[in-house]
Amino acid sequence: MTAGHPLERLSAAEIDAARTLFQKNDLLTPTTRFAVLGLEEPPKDAVLAWRPGDPLDRRVNATLLDVATGQVRRVIASVTREEVDEAVEVDPAVDGQPPVLLDEFIAVDEIVKADPEWRAAIERRGITEFDLVRPCPLSAGNYDIPGERGRRLLRVLSFVANRPEDHCWAHPIDGVVAYVDLIEKKVVQLVDSALLPVPTEEGNYDDPAFTGPPRATLKPLEITQPDGPSFQVDGDEVTWEGWRFRIGFDPREGLVLHQLSIADRPLIYRASIAEMVVPYADPSPARFWQNYFDAGEYLLGQQANSLVLGCDCLGEIRYFDAVLADGDGNPRTVANAICLHEEDFGVLWKHSDLFTEAAETRRQRRLVISYWATVGNYDYGFFWYLYLDGAVEMEVKTSGVVFTSSYVEGSEFAVEVAPGLGAPYHQHLFNARLDMTVDGVGNAVDELDVRRLPVSEANPHGNAFTRTATRLATESQGARSADNSVGRVWRISNPTKTNRFGQPVAYVLRPEGQPALLADESSSIARRAAFARKHLWVTRYAADERYPAGEYVNQHPGGAGLPAFVADDESIDGEDIVVWHTFGSTHFPRVEDWPVMPVDRAGFTLRPVGFFDRNPTLDVPASTAKHCH
Repeated sequence: MTAGHPLERLSAAEIDAARTLFQKNDLLTPTTRFAVLGLEEPPKDAVLAWRPGDPLDRRVNATLLDVATGQVRRVIASVTREEVDEAVEVDPAVDGQPPVLLDEFIAVDEIVKADPEWRAAIERRGITEFDLVRPCPLSAGNYDIPGERGRRLLRVLSFVANRPEDHCWAHPIDGVVAYVDLIEKKVVQLVDSALLPVPTEEGNYDDPAFTGPPRATLKPLEITQPDGPSFQVDGDEVTWEGWRFRIGFDPREGLVLHQLSIADRPLIYRASIAEMVVPYADPSPARFWQNYFDAGEYLLGQQANSLVLGCDCLGEIRYFDAVLADGDGNPRTVANAICLHEEDFGVLWKHSDLFTEAAETRRQRRLVISYWATVGNYDYGFFWYLYLDGAVEMEVKTSGVVFTSSYVEGSEFAVEVAPGLGAPYHQHLFNARLDMTVDGVGNAVDELDVRRLPVSEANPHGNAFTRTATRLATESQGARSADNSVGRVWRISNPTKTNRFGQPVAYVLRPEGQPALLADESSSIARRAAFARKHLWVTRYAADERYPAGEYVNQHPGGAGLPAFVADDESIDGEDIVVWHTFGSTHFPRVEDWPVMPVDRAGFTLRPVGFFDRNPTLDVPASTAKHCH
């Protein structure tokens, strides 16, 4: 059970030890479930000061839910010292509910099918084979609906399959939704707002009878590295072409990169996708509440896939398993949860010189660290890329099946993707938490905009343009929106470290600049997902400020997370700072997105700007591939 580093991922033995410790301290009852259990990471300064051989105190952080009473406890305990350090009651009416449990997804099917009012509503739509109805439990949000405060709820839309292997997403039973109390295990309200037809055309993308025979024209494409990969792995630590980092995996955030450095210079202490929200645009009585926090409500890491060589990852692959705690506090292993490999990425740099006739080309390569999570109908691939030239990129690949509705002719909020089948408009908004350490802990952020200069005595021909830099001095100033019309980027620098020209060493965050949250500012989702209203937030580091929408997102009334973090408006100029970046896509589904969606992409890039004294890839050798002459 001995760990070798403060940030080493929890082992199965440590999860077992935590459960035993909780039992000894009378924290568990027969109806207690582990909503989440993860590593309680030590404070940053303690980790940075730690050296191999120093003692380790391995602690866990757990949220316990009694599914019979609704009681919630947050517990921090040391499996090293075998002591409970903290056990506090959580008030769900004020603080929000724990994440949704897998057990609760399963229980919903039985609860709604036992409700006579729900059965009658389904029968009114001509459906009598209840075994083929697929109730879909969805997070409830918080809308100040009378009687809901403090209740642990899910809202349930339903679909129907023509037979067990038929994909039910093609047949939504629209206009009816059950509100389910998970503690009382009953339907507490049924909304039956519109009698809409159930679409009949099937969408079985895995059935040759639907898709037609597979095409036979694609020739095999193999990726080989006869001498093996260029990276080295030692436990959780990875080194590759000057890069060094530790792999982490959190039940809520999924993949985490710890202590990322380049050329033995620190860059990011901790990088993760700390939250994501999927708000829908349909205001109808059966769907106005649709918005999902896939990290805080459903636990992205817990939804991780086991990856398959040749399908999810291609080439010379190193897999990492993820060990997570299940609802009973027992360890479960997701085999091949994390994929590590190299990819060729085209030309790195190239020039054919007019005068010397020298012609040189170097190829770019990147290291890929990725995992996939399936949350209901959508599949998300999270890909961190490290490049030879010092760039860092995050890309989220979105696939799966679009959420469906009955299509109402002339709808302003959905597109028809099959006869009578609608796909509502929605957004996928992610928030990356980047605990920056650009060449050290003290960093600052400048907002850089291009500026067109008018014709003047100094610019008589009107061709001049320049760039402005605005220092973000306090947390309130650090809440910013992207603006592609002025080429806006954010420069993260270390004011105490300079390059050979005397300029602070820096990296620039380049946003895609797509729309932030589109819901009205007075809406429930705008209060709960306030982080998504801005593309950038900069906060002073605090060990307990981990999640942009707060600790307990599920049914929280709003205002937690980043709005609370910046309320004291601390200085962020030359301080230990965390950069939070909201990015994502606004999805107006296409007909081509049905019945399964080709991958869509969203992300951002961090690029060195004055961090190095010259192009750091001049020593990359020319290609030795046999077909390159």
